[in-house]
Amino acid sequence: MTPSDLARSPVHDPARWRESAVSAHDALAAVRSGMRLFVHGAAATPTPLLQALAARPALEGLRLYHLHLEGELPFTAPDVAARLRSISLFTGAALREPVAAGRADFMPIFLSDIPELFRSGRVPLDVALVQLSPPDRHGMCTLGTSVDAARAAVDAAPIVIAEINERMPRTHGNAMVPLSRVTAWCRSDRPLPEHPPSQPDEVERRIGEQVARLIDDRSTLQMGIGAIPDAVLARLFDKHELGVHTEMFSDGLIPLVAAGVVTNRFKKVHPGRIVTSFVSGSRALYDFVDDNPLVEFHGCDRTNDVNLIGKNERVVAINSALEIDLTGQVCADSIGHRIFSGIGGQMDFMHAAARSPGGRAVIALPSTAKGGQRSRIALALQPGAGVVTTRGHVHWVVTEWGAVDLHGLTLRERGEALISVAHPDFRAELTRELAALRHFPLGGGS
Repeated sequence: MTPSDLARSPVHDPARWRESAVSAHDALAAVRSGMRLFVHGAAATPTPLLQALAARPALEGLRLYHLHLEGELPFTAPDVAARLRSISLFTGAALREPVAAGRADFMPIFLSDIPELFRSGRVPLDVALVQLSPPDRHGMCTLGTSVDAARAAVDAAPIVIAEINERMPRTHGNAMVPLSRVTAWCRSDRPLPEHPPSQPDEVERRIGEQVARLIDDRSTLQMGIGAIPDAVLARLFDKHELGVHTEMFSDGLIPLVAAGVVTNRFKKVHPGRIVTSFVSGSRALYDFVDDNPLVEFHGCDRTNDVNLIGKNERVVAINSALEIDLTGQVCADSIGHRIFSGIGGQMDFMHAAARSPGGRAVIALPSTAKGGQRSRIALALQPGAGVVTTRGHVHWVVTEWGAVDLHGLTLRERGEALISVAHPDFRAELTRELAALRHFPLGGGS
C-alpha cells in the first residue's frame, strides 16, 4: 500500500471515525526507512505509535524530532536507537542519558524558532506522529494539551499519523486538525501522563515570597512547571486583575482563576484569555482546559513571539536556572557538558518582559545545589555549561536570600549584588574571588 493509497483508505466521516481506526502497527504503513518524523510531546506523546515504530526492525535510518516526551520511550534502548535516531529540541529526563551516551542528539534552539524549521523545510518532515482529541460533528480534532511545535509539524508534513485518544482534552485556539488531514489513525482510551502538584520546601517557599513581591496588580505572567512557580502562584491571592501569556502552565494557576485573581482583562494581546502553547499536570488540569474557551492554545512561535509578548504591560517572566556566574550569565540547559533540558523559551520571555512597559524579567533559583554543598552562584560557569540567557539580558535574580536587579550595573557591582543573595556559607569565598578578579581591595575601595 502506497502513502497515497493509505490516504484514501480511511473513511473520514467524523461519525464513523472509530470504524476507520486501525492498529498502531497498521497506522504506520506509510513510514519508510530514512524518513524524518516529528513526535508530539509532553502529555500528548503518542505512546502506542512509538511502541509500534520501535517494534518494526525493518525500519532504519529514521530521525525523530521532538520536544520533551512523556511515558514509555522504547526508541531510547541501545538496540533500537541504532535504527531510530532521537533529536531532542528540548531534552526531557528520559533522553538525558541517551544524549550523554551518544545514542541520541540534542539541538540547541529557541522554542520560538522551531516551527519555522519545519515550515521552511530546513528540517524537511515526512511524517508527523501526533495524539489528537476525537473529532467533533464538523470533523475537527484538536492537538489537545500540546500545540507548541506540533501545529507547524502537522501543517508541514505530507503524512500525518495519529493516535486519537478518547481522553485527550479538546482545546481551543489554533489547535484544530481536520480528520481529513490525517493519513491514518489508531484509537485509544488511556489516561494522559500526570504530574501531581508539587509541594514546595522551605527554600522554594521563600523564593516564592521574594518573586511575589515583584508582581504588581494587572501584571501578565509567564511561568513554568515545578515547585518554584507553584510557590509563586500560591502567594498571589492578594493581587488583582492578573493576566497570563505563557508557553506552558500547570495546576497552580487554576485556583487563581477560580478566585478571580486571574482575569486577563487588561492584556493587550488576547485580552480575556489565558494564552499558552502546552500544559502539563494532573487530571484536574486536563479537565480545566477541556473545551474551555478561556484558554487559547497557540504555536510556540506565537506564544513566544518577543514583539507580541512585549505589547502587554507589566509582563513578569519567571524562569529558572541551574547556575549563574558573577557577571550574570545564566546556565539553564546543561550541567557542564551534560545536557539537562534545553534553551526552551527562557530567552524569548526574558527579553520580552524587559521590553514590556513596567515589565520584570526574573531568574529564580535556590542558592545551593547538592544538598547545600555547592553554590549555584559561582565565579564562573562549569566548563561546557551553556549560556541560555546572556548577562546583557538578565535583570532580576532571586534566591531564598533576596532579590537583586542587575540591569545597569557594572561587572563589579553585579558580582557584589549576586553575592548578597548567595548562601551565607559561600559569600566570603565568592567575595575573595571577585576581589581578585576585578582587582579591588576587600572591604571596598575604588
